[in-house]
Amino acid sequence: MSVRPVQVVGATRPEPAAEAGWDTAPGLAEGARNTDLTVDRCDLNYWIRNVAQGTWSGLVNGHRPEAETPAHMKRPGPLRDAMIHEMAFRSLAEAIAARVLSYLVIHAPDRNSMEFYVTQVADEARHSSVFRGHLLEMGIAEADLPGIIERYASEGRDTVLKPLEDWILGVMRDDQDFVGGVVCITILVEGVLAPAAEISELKWRLLDPAAAQIEWGANIDEIRHLTVGASIVRKAIEQNPAEKDRLLEVIRRGVTLWNEVPTDDVILQREHLFQQGMAEFEELLADYELLPGVRLLDTTPEQRMEIAYERQRELQRSRLGFMHLEDAEQYLV
Repeated sequence: MSVRPVQVVGATRPEPAAEAGWDTAPGLAEGARNTDLTVDRCDLNYWIRNVAQGTWSGLVNGHRPEAETPAHMKRPGPLRDAMIHEMAFRSLAEAIAARVLSYLVIHAPDRNSMEFYVTQVADEARHSSVFRGHLLEMGIAEADLPGIIERYASEGRDTVLKPLEDWILGVMRDDQDFVGGVVCITILVEGVLAPAAEISELKWRLLDPAAAQIEWGANIDEIRHLTVGASIVRKAIEQNPAEKDRLLEVIRRGVTLWNEVPTDDVILQREHLFQQGMAEFEELLADYELLPGVRLLDTTPEQRMEIAYERQRELQRSRLGFMHLEDAEQYLV
């Protein structure tokens, strides 16, 4: 039995804040550099009004109802395999993020910080769900999903995600280090993965509009995560300058670990599949530019990865200065 939603005559829902609006939010890199958000603003009420009732309003599995999954994404081939690799890995990564972030809820020093990280846990769990849901939209049966995710993403989980999870749990759970945990997430996880997610949204726009919109919606959330996290770290250092050296050491250890795990191999595997697949759609992509003046068809897997890394470096440098942690740039070269 279906239940029709109750409609209140004359009631209107206020527009979400610009940074959370589906049609008004900036791109992820721009938003993370230029948006100023704090835990005092982004409490639970902000999230309900601007995200749950704003960003997500009217979406179906993270995208607008009219955004379709094209037939070519449901047929065997390298393009479909590239998407399965990406969605399976992202679904696992976001699920792990939701779990580890729970320790920031536990150790939050005040109510607004606790409420903000409750909302981020919900965001990450939802991201995991919609990435997983897109695999269903591509025609994979629900019963087959666990096996498909294991087949396509287990290597990345074991070699990249698991070592990162273990290290972050050491900071958040074992050391009960709230600000150190915020640094882990803001600089060393989302600060690294966010630019790649933005490039992903751009490259899939014509080839799989539903997937691109799922990425867009998740990236709107990441603007909030990155900027609020940065404001927490900035405030902690301004209140206690002695924290700076300790947090620099957290960054140094995190970057060392990032350099040891084979993240490039995981990304390049799906980028090579994407390269093979997009060659079949030269007419569709003929004039489409990944960036101004850069046609998607003219890029290589290595070039797309370098574009993402350059954006990552730009984003990290701008946020490190904001957080009074510019000395950490020496570890990010």
